[in-house]
Amino acid sequence: MITKSIPNMCTLGNLFLGMIAILLAVDGKYSLAAIMVIVAMLLDGLDGRMARALNAQSEFGKELDSLSDMISFGVAPAVIMYMVAFHDANSALAWTVTAIFPMCGALRLARFNVRPGVPGYFTGLPIPAAGGVLATLSLFHNEISLLYMSIAMLLVSYLMVSSMRYPNFKKVGLPKKAIWIAPWVVIAAVFLAVKFPDQLSKLIFVPLVLYALYGMKLNIRKLSRRRGRERDRSNQEEQDDQYRHSQR
Repeated sequence: MITKSIPNMCTLGNLFLGMIAILLAVDGKYSLAAIMVIVAMLLDGLDGRMARALNAQSEFGKELDSLSDMISFGVAPAVIMYMVAFHDANSALAWTVTAIFPMCGALRLARFNVRPGVPGYFTGLPIPAAGGVLATLSLFHNEISLLYMSIAMLLVSYLMVSSMRYPNFKKVGLPKKAIWIAPWVVIAAVFLAVKFPDQLSKLIFVPLVLYALYGMKLNIRKLSRRRGRERDRSNQEEQDDQYRHSQR
């Protein structure tokens, strides 16, 4: 019974860290708040793998995971960004941009729960990655203007509800023997996060952004191939028409 509850405990840990991130942001500890979102991502990646390794998958766990993700990767990053970059901005703009992100996150989670995706891929940027991008992006508020912060936040929001494909690394299995090592990995991650919050947050920002851009690259390549096929088809039809006219 306790073994079957381990994945849900990871999910609740994810939710707990999301709430801590919100409280830290309100207290002005933005680097630590961003780190809590990153560690929550680690727990979010573990719960599904643990559930599969322990054969403890359930609809309850799936719904709990979505609700936790909404707090940790939808609400928490939006609050961090608001407190850091939009707190002194025009209220209408700040509230609108801040609210759009968790709304798109909710749509992304709802679609994921009811619509099966392409095997091996997510449809739309996963909300944990989107939340991680936003939380770590907020730490660059001194280097990036409010306008570009707003554009970046809206772009990440759009990527969540888009039809772009992103590789699904959650299907990578976790050996059953490694389950008991996972808590130590989380503890080590928290220790490093608290010890080096600024450096670690900004370092993690890079791979998260590359992952978000990778889906855009795949989509652009897919569109270019589709247009190429349509162009070839159109040229072939034109040649066939010319051939038929020449035979008359």
